[in-house]
Amino acid sequence: MAIGPQQFGKWLVGVGAAISVLGLLIVPLERIGLFRLPGNFEFGGRNWRVYLPLTTCIILSLLLTLILWLISYFRR
Repeated sequence: MAIGPQQFGKWLVGVGAAISVLGLLIVPLERIGLFRLPGNFEFGGRNWRVYLPLTTCIILSLLLTLILWLISYFRR
């Protein structure tokens, strides 16, 4: 099945909307301290910085797993 320009445009709009929603969610999550948890590692020097949000990734993964499991459970 070939993807035409109209379908590709709809796909791009969907991706753009998802990125916008994600951006809107990051602001309040940062204010409550989600990205400054113990287990989030930050290394850096004068001109560089590496940020490894290990704890944040684990918490978000657990929340998304729970949400998707609940959706699957109630769709049966």
